Amino acid sequence: MAIAVGLGQGRVNEIINGKRSVTRIDVFERIAEGLTMPTDARAVLGLASTRPIAPGTLTGQAEIARAYPSQADVARELRRLAATSALVDILAVRALGLVALSDSLLHGPLTSRETPVQVRVLLLDPVSAAASTRAEEIGESTEAFEAGIRLSLARLAELDDHPTVRLDARLYGDLPTWRLVGFDDTLYLSAFGTTHEGHRSGVYELAAAANGVLHSGFRRYFDDLWCRARLPERTK
Repeated sequence: MAIAVGLGQGRVNEIINGKRSVTRIDVFERIAEGLTMPTDARAVLGLASTRPIAPGTLTGQAEIARAYPSQADVARELRRLAATSALVDILAVRALGLVALSDSLLHGPLTSRETPVQVRVLLLDPVSAAASTRAEEIGESTEAFEAGIRLSLARLAELDDHPTVRLDARLYGDLPTWRLVGFDDTLYLSAFGTTHEGHRSGVYELAAAANGVLHSGFRRYFDDLWCRARLPERTK
């Protein structure tokens, strides 16, 4: 078994006996490949199928292309897509680590590209009841939490005159549940927990597919939230 999965015999023994846990997606992939796991077993590990899925099956409609333990594990792919996609959608709370700051994950790839890109950013409304609830959940004062959102808005406003980035920001008032980053037809979905931020959540890559349910549903969810969201004071 150790030879098949490309791991040391001692390590495989520790995994089998519960003395070591597997957390990295590439190790899960190596184990699944080495043991020639069927599609259903790969799905339990959050891995994509290695064979075409029959039309009409639930797995085929779910369109989960890949699962990642956290945003850090998919950061390189997010930066690559930010540098090439024509449309980027972001649903976050403050987005300071995603796009608002000069050293945030997507800021560099978006602002250094030569081709135009449309960016839509949904941030939590700092004056909403949901903002107070979220601040309490993560142990921050309401004032500091609101200030973080306002800082993000101010930094995003600095992109108004950027030659290739057309960025629009709006504010939503729902309690944060889903964190979404979309690039054209690919969505990356994670969740806000009661005690953790979205970037620490597991991430699902959702690819558009015929008769799909998750990708189309979350795309519709984002568009509806965008229509219901209000403009920041500076853009009214």
